[in-house]
Amino acid sequence: MAVSLKDSSADDLGEVSEINVTPFIDVILVLLIIFMVAAPLSTVDVAVDLPVSNAAPATRPDKPLFLTVREDLTLALANDTVPRETLQARLDTMTSGNREERVFLRADGAVAYGELMQVMNLLRSAGYLKIALVGLEDQGAAAPAGTP
Repeated sequence: MAVSLKDSSADDLGEVSEINVTPFIDVILVLLIIFMVAAPLSTVDVAVDLPVSNAAPATRPDKPLFLTVREDLTLALANDTVPRETLQARLDTMTSGNREERVFLRADGAVAYGELMQVMNLLRSAGYLKIALVGLEDQGAAAPAGTP
């Protein structure tokens, strides 16, 4: 409670009805600085356990083009083993040079994320930018009729 210290003829002191907001503003600015410093730190080193997708699967083309990364890091295009050096030529042969065709990329569960990214970089450098990652469907979700 604030009081006025002016000289009055009576000895009673009058109350000041104004609120001093300066300490309130100081506290708000300190909190703002704390949150500005702490916010970027909260997104570093977040452990992620990705769930299985339960979304309805997209329709597949009649003859999908599967590129598989096996556990031993060898590549297989359709059912044939392909050396990494000849991947672009084999893809061009199978797609008749159509680089707009979607390539379905699947990998063994033991393949490291970095290795999968290297294969994706191979596809990108070969000009194949439409890449679909293949994963397991959630067994608890109802599958549409006609899907395997």
